Amino acid sequence: MNIVQLKTFLVLAECLNVTETSVRMNCTQPAVSARIRNLEEECNVLLFDRIGKRVYLTKQGAVFRDYVKNAVDILQTATDHLKQMDDPLSGCVKFGATNFIGTYFLPPFLGLYRRDYPNISFEVNISCSSDILGRLEDNSVEFVVLSDQISIDESRYHVQNICDDEMILVVAPDHPLAESQQCTVDELENYNFLLKGDGSSTHGFVLEKIHAMGGRLGSVMHISSTEAIKQGVMYGLGISFLSRFTVSHEMETARLCEVPLESVCFKRKIRFIYREEKRLSAPSERFLATLLESMMAESPRK
Repeated sequence: MNIVQLKTFLVLAECLNVTETSVRMNCTQPAVSARIRNLEEECNVLLFDRIGKRVYLTKQGAVFRDYVKNAVDILQTATDHLKQMDDPLSGCVKFGATNFIGTYFLPPFLGLYRRDYPNISFEVNISCSSDILGRLEDNSVEFVVLSDQISIDESRYHVQNICDDEMILVVAPDHPLAESQQCTVDELENYNFLLKGDGSSTHGFVLEKIHAMGGRLGSVMHISSTEAIKQGVMYGLGISFLSRFTVSHEMETARLCEVPLESVCFKRKIRFIYREEKRLSAPSERFLATLLESMMAESPRK
C-alpha cells in the first residue's frame, strides 16, 4: 500500500470512472485497475463493485475512503510543513501569547510584518499563561511570548528577552492627580484602584513593588480584563498601573494621563520562549529575529 495507490483510490471513489481517473492520475487505465486490485488484495476486501462498464463504491469502500482521505491530508500537511521550514518568507508562524502581549504589544508589529512579507500567515493563540504554556508543552504552538513575571523552568526552555515593559500610573484627565508633577508612594492609599485579580502576575508585580517601598494602595476593585480597566480609568472609576504599550494611544489623544511615581520604577521583561529540544521552523526563526531587531532599533528612542 503506497500513497499513489491511495490517491488513485480517492480519485476513482470520487468520479467512479476508470478513464477519468487515469487522466487525472496521468497513468493508463490498466495501471488504475492494477492499483485498485492491489489495494483490495492488501485489505482483503472488495472496495468497488464492477457492474458492466461502471464501478460503484461498496459499503466497505465508503468506510475506507474516509480513512484514506484523512491519511492523505495528514501526509500533505506534513509535506507542506517540511517545504515551509526551508522558506523563511512563506508559511505559517504559530505561537501563543498572554492577553496583554497578544492584544497590545504584538499587533502593530504583526501588521508591519505581514505588509513586508505577504506570504507569511499567523496563528496566534491568546490566553492565560498556564494555557499557552500547556500548548507549548503539547507542541501545538512553536513558541510563546510572555512577561518575566511568569515563572518557568529555564533549564527546559530557551528564553530570549525582547524588550522592557514599563508599568505606569495612569489617571483620567480630570482626576486630581492629572496635574501633579509627581506622586509619592504614601499618597497611593488615598485613591481607588482598578487592578486584575490576585491570581494575575501583573497584580502580584505591582503590589510587590509598592509594599517594598513601604506603601499600600487604597480600595481596590478587581477587574479581569485589561481593556475594561483602561476604560474604567478613562471614565473615572479609579486609577491603575498599566503597561505603557497598553495606553500609548489614549495618552497620545489625551484620554489618559501619566503620573510619575516617586522612586519607583515598574519594569518587567517581555520575552519569547520555546522548548530547548525544539527546532523552530524557518518562518518562525525569521519572525523572531526581525522582532528582536525591531525592538533594539526602537529602544534608544524610548
